[in-house]
Amino acid sequence: MSKLVLQTDFGISDGAVSAMYGVAISVNPALRIFDLTHDIPEYNIWEASYRLYQTVTYWPEETVFVSVVDPGVGTDRLSIVVKTADNQYIVTPDNGTLTHIKHHIGIKEARIIDEKINRLPRSGESYTFHGRDVYAYTGARLASNIITYEQVGPIINVEDIVELPKPDARIENEAIIGNIDILDIRFGNLWTNINRGLFKEATIQYGDSLEVTITNNQQQVYKNIMTFGRSFADSRLGEPLIYVNSLDKLGVALNQGSFAKAYHIKTGADWKISIRKT
Repeated sequence: MSKLVLQTDFGISDGAVSAMYGVAISVNPALRIFDLTHDIPEYNIWEASYRLYQTVTYWPEETVFVSVVDPGVGTDRLSIVVKTADNQYIVTPDNGTLTHIKHHIGIKEARIIDEKINRLPRSGESYTFHGRDVYAYTGARLASNIITYEQVGPIINVEDIVELPKPDARIENEAIIGNIDILDIRFGNLWTNINRGLFKEATIQYGDSLEVTITNNQQQVYKNIMTFGRSFADSRLGEPLIYVNSLDKLGVALNQGSFAKAYHIKTGADWKISIRKT
């Protein structure tokens, strides 16, 4: 191992991320460190979980990821390292951050970080920056082969890893029902949890007109007719469309506009989308 990938909700306007880099490089000056993102919205465990799922499979085996979105820092929530079905490692609080990895990729094994061994020296009185003192330190030691995975700490049951509520997409009463899983942040597109296979099962084809309804906590936020297109070229400027995104899920967009901003759409299990043929 020699690669460490960092994800946080810290932003880069202060020294928090730099401190994590410093700890990792102090462990091993030759370690290669990369950023997944540090722009996770504050305390948004759901988005941290999704961004890992969006990214992890494109990295080589043995890559070590450190994900720190930790509103429960200093509480009795566990600090763990898991080994994925693709033989990568994720160092994170056990607070739901692994929901999408566990559901879509799979976890082979999980271990609690033994802080008596795997904690930055002389940091024992600090309880608010585990990203630096525990996660970056442990991740760097694991990625540098200073410790083996077995030396992280005691094993725990994978089934006991905390998961966030995550309903599956389904066909119900001739409509496809799903959730708004995440936003394509820069462009404001909505990425759903609806697989392209469900569209095939519902015999929906490119060019079909679809009625799309979006609700939040059962209150309607948006309803309109749009086209299922192969690309944005299948709609006019400013028109909505449904398309297949880079994760083979269904996305909703405005051609050269932000759907999320236009209709104040957010993400998570409470944001439902219903799609049916007209």
